[in-house]
Amino acid sequence: MTITVSMHYVNELLCGLTAPDHPPARYLGLAGISPFLLSAPNGRVTVEQFAELYRLLALELDDETPCFFSRPLRCGTLKLLCLSLLDAPTLHVALHRYTQFFRILLDDFGYDFTVENGFARMALEERAPLQGSRILIHELMLKLFHGIASWMIARKIPPILMECGYAQPAHSADYLYFYPGKVSFDQAQTAVYFDKSFLDHPIRQTKQHLGAFLQRAPADWFYVSFEDRLVTHRVREYLSRHLPASCSVQHVADALHMSIRTLSRHLKLEGTHFQAVKDEYRRDYAIQALTRSTQPLTAIAEKLGFEDLACLSRAFKQWTGDSPAAYRKAQTAGLKR
Repeated sequence: MTITVSMHYVNELLCGLTAPDHPPARYLGLAGISPFLLSAPNGRVTVEQFAELYRLLALELDDETPCFFSRPLRCGTLKLLCLSLLDAPTLHVALHRYTQFFRILLDDFGYDFTVENGFARMALEERAPLQGSRILIHELMLKLFHGIASWMIARKIPPILMECGYAQPAHSADYLYFYPGKVSFDQAQTAVYFDKSFLDHPIRQTKQHLGAFLQRAPADWFYVSFEDRLVTHRVREYLSRHLPASCSVQHVADALHMSIRTLSRHLKLEGTHFQAVKDEYRRDYAIQALTRSTQPLTAIAEKLGFEDLACLSRAFKQWTGDSPAAYRKAQTAGLKR
């Protein structure tokens, strides 16, 4: 999974660690995240690193929603939630149980599930001020719902619209890879809409499948590629398979059976453009390689289609604020602490 996310997710996840016996640097080291990234203006981590940090905090704090709410959700809560859904005849019934589960469990937070005008809508309800980072809680709890719902019917459920009950954040570019539909900010409530026809789908998973799903959490429900739906994802998937040989817009347009003009129009409708998608992929690949491999910097530059290491270094510094060499050095130093 060659995808990275903004340090927003890490910083906000750590903001609830106020006790002196829970030093953030310790958890960052265990998750393979260099502490220098906490102050890097454009710092990013891999989805696997974020997922590992989340798991570490959940286990250490015995709270599967680490310091999100006034009451911790003890380890095993997610398993019990899924078990309560697996014998539902359809997704519709399962989602009703899902909302009831959180109504019983939490006083300050819940879900509101409705069906109208051909759409199913799952909204977040704040019944009291949240303990943790409000935007992060909204992002993760909506992704939790979406991930569990898609897993239960063994099909990706494409969101049609996501409404965000907050102003557009600085890291909103990441939403293109999390919510492959229209996203609106400054709304009255945070909610996701999808086609109500999915509600009639039967539950496909069993207890035998649950262990693998929980073991990979939260990575599997945090990031799901929709390359079959968004042109942006299709472009990224093509680049991942064919760089550096076929990395021009003409190559990609030909492979997707489009003209350059049509490809550009589709990407514009999705809020991006070819060079941005290409740079995001190359940035994420470089971070992944620097974090999880010992590939020489020259080999990374060649793989990504740069003329030389100097070109990679200039681009990487624009993307992250640091050079590849400094990034790798800081990463290694952080892990030795």
